[in-house]
Amino acid sequence: MSFNFIFLLLPVQIIFLVNAIGHLGYALKLNYKYSSEHNLGNSIITVGLWTTAAILYPFYFPINSPQVYFFGFLSVFFICIFTPFMIFLILLYQYFVVVKNDHEIRQKRNITLFLEQFEIYNSQKKELCSHSLKNDIYRKTLHIFPAGIILLLWLFSVYIWDGMWNANEIWGLTGEQFGTFLIITAGYSGILVFAALDYVRLSYIFERRDFFHFLPNNVLNLLSKSIKRNEIFEFTKSAAMVLAFTPIFFFPFGIFIAAALIATLGDGVASFCGLKFGRRNFPKHSDKTLIGYIMGALGSFLIAIFSVLFFLPHINPLKMYFIATGGSITFLVIDLANLNIDDNILNPLACGIIMACIYYFV
Repeated sequence: MSFNFIFLLLPVQIIFLVNAIGHLGYALKLNYKYSSEHNLGNSIITVGLWTTAAILYPFYFPINSPQVYFFGFLSVFFICIFTPFMIFLILLYQYFVVVKNDHEIRQKRNITLFLEQFEIYNSQKKELCSHSLKNDIYRKTLHIFPAGIILLLWLFSVYIWDGMWNANEIWGLTGEQFGTFLIITAGYSGILVFAALDYVRLSYIFERRDFFHFLPNNVLNLLSKSIKRNEIFEFTKSAAMVLAFTPIFFFPFGIFIAAALIATLGDGVASFCGLKFGRRNFPKHSDKTLIGYIMGALGSFLIAIFSVLFFLPHINPLKMYFIATGGSITFLVIDLANLNIDDNILNPLACGIIMACIYYFV
């Protein structure tokens, strides 16, 4: 890559490094005020992922050509200008239309009242587990959404933009290269949207800069249905998960999407089956069940098999089996270990690396 092209992409790196610093500042403040609820270790890892995403961004555009310059410029525009501008407009609307027209909005929307309503909502649940099956469906749907968008963008780029429309002949980019542009641009923009939501939501830790009341009621209702209590004092899991996708996006797409879907859909299968059908908990005082472990590992194996079969059909069936087995065993080990590290971070990274190692070296 030429110096001029690297300089063109520099704004994205700067904005992500600034967010890494901002995330660290919030994490330290949260840990100081809510040390028993906030997981500082996860926040530090997420800061590292913000920094990693900043460093890696230029390497997603390895080819020097006028077309790559153009799409690189578009990517920077959407990430650094369009997305922040849209966020700014939404906040302006909340301030001038909602907040200014309702002078009691601070009393209606604040962290104290939200916690009270959260406790009331969850106390009505009669399930024996720490959060209801309905809550879990909300949570896992939010987590599956990013991986689903990535899959759709790739399929569109390879099989429609390139395959049906032959747009590669006009723009000089293959479907895979155009898919990379779409996924990286949408992913990095989405991370900024998640971050902005978190900065507003967690601003209650600053007495003089509390913008919690800027959050619309529908967002607060969704949060109350989709998060656990300790997550009220932490950054959303979706942002950390998408950040964790950035290092493994360099692997073949079949490996990458297998890891992304295992971390989202596989985890969802394990959680859903455990809550719906689980009877025997393991460990004994844990919320996790044996059926959850089994179905999560089986679901992960099937996800990996179909991902590799569809996107990497050239490799032999035995190698596909080894890759899928490696991914499912890695998922199962992480699930059994129950480490104090967010599995939304650990699963995609560990599963992706293990499956990539089998792909390259077996």
